[in-house]
Amino acid sequence: MRKAASLLGTFCRQFKGSLNRNFLVEKNEISLTLVPATIQTHGHHSQRRMSTKAKLADRLKGTEKNIWVDFSKLAVENKALNLGQGFPDYPPPQHVVDELMKAVTGNNPLIHQYTRSYGNPHLVNTLAKLYCPFLGRQVDPMNEITISVGAYGVLFCAVQGLINPGDEVIIIEPFFDCYEPMVMVAGGKPVFVPLRPAEKGGVLSSADWKLNPEELSSKFSSRTKAIIVNNPNNPLGKVFNRDELEMIAGLCKKHDVICISDEVYEWMVYDGNKHIKIATLPDMWERTITVGSAGKAFSVTGWKLGWGIGPPHLIKCLQVLHQNCIYTCPTPIQEAVASGLDYEITQLDHPEKCYLYTLAKELLPKRDFLAKTLSDFGMIPTIPEGGYFMMADISKLNLHIPDDDTDDPCDFKFVRWMTKEKKFTAIPTSAFYSKNHKSLGEKFVRFCFIKDDKTLKKAGELLQDWKASLA
Repeated sequence: MRKAASLLGTFCRQFKGSLNRNFLVEKNEISLTLVPATIQTHGHHSQRRMSTKAKLADRLKGTEKNIWVDFSKLAVENKALNLGQGFPDYPPPQHVVDELMKAVTGNNPLIHQYTRSYGNPHLVNTLAKLYCPFLGRQVDPMNEITISVGAYGVLFCAVQGLINPGDEVIIIEPFFDCYEPMVMVAGGKPVFVPLRPAEKGGVLSSADWKLNPEELSSKFSSRTKAIIVNNPNNPLGKVFNRDELEMIAGLCKKHDVICISDEVYEWMVYDGNKHIKIATLPDMWERTITVGSAGKAFSVTGWKLGWGIGPPHLIKCLQVLHQNCIYTCPTPIQEAVASGLDYEITQLDHPEKCYLYTLAKELLPKRDFLAKTLSDFGMIPTIPEGGYFMMADISKLNLHIPDDDTDDPCDFKFVRWMTKEKKFTAIPTSAFYSKNHKSLGEKFVRFCFIKDDKTLKKAGELLQDWKASLA
């Protein structure tokens, strides 16, 4: 055996020059293997030499990290109760689920095939019917609505379809974390302006977080192409009032700026607050893209279906990007959402039966329970006017959090420690701030309260046990 292997080795060495340069000879005691030349062997290990061209595209540099990937993984690894990521852990409305089942088990074979790129005709017609009274105008379903893969997809299409390299985009902080990388990938320059809390002791309302008019105005210039407004805001839960929206609208008109209005939490508004669409303000329809979400409206985030509504000259920009990126969205899901909304439209005059309205009533006691739970523990919550997230100030807890050898802000260190040691997960709020403004968010963490009552109760028990251990 050894002699045979030796002879084979001699043979291969003699003819090595005639072998294809794409291969190397790997020899052991009893076998001869041709392996790709891109692999170098070192004992029992191999190391592949990567092409110098196999690198992340320059336009994506700086966008590699993702808060949801990192902290969701951490929660799973530590089997922690997760009040971080924003989705329900209980069933969506049954009539919407029934519509999906009906769509996929029905007799229409085309329901399983491609539908219109910019939105299933049934869905866009239903959306036009739903939003006409809220927008105070007729909406052309074929030219003024685009469907994409979640509100995320709509936002991506809007930013990539409208922003040129060098264009500035104003982003109000705290902001949903995808806004900044989307602008960067388009070659635009994010310009940040923060909401600032009132200086008062005790529990805050999201209404206490304000835009400084002079500070906001200073961010607009001839280079400003767009502003992104999230109303209600994630993670804060702020519902912008009419005066605030009129201030933003006035600056958009003065500087000829597009408004991308992310309104995915539009149906979740509490305490008598009213959600106002900025597109309804004078002369704002022509410069506004309004973003909505089936995942948020029907508590089906996994369906990943969203829409953008606006004038044809703006919507066309989304559609060009969409057709060359997503092309179309799943037909059965679009049909189910359309049929679900058809029913909701018939119930708009019966708020007690309309899920679009009952969802906020369902969430209100959950919000108040979580606020009390956090307060009892020693955190200071900001009570949201809308959405299903709650920011809480952790600065008064007086806890010693061990250093984790990172340069991350305090809230990142706190949540990592809490996840590992207390089996309880939130999201660090500084993730929703720009690099230069991280300090404005690092004393807060964000909790999600669209959870089953049993889940929220379990969170309360965890905090009670934790508090008892500190006594």
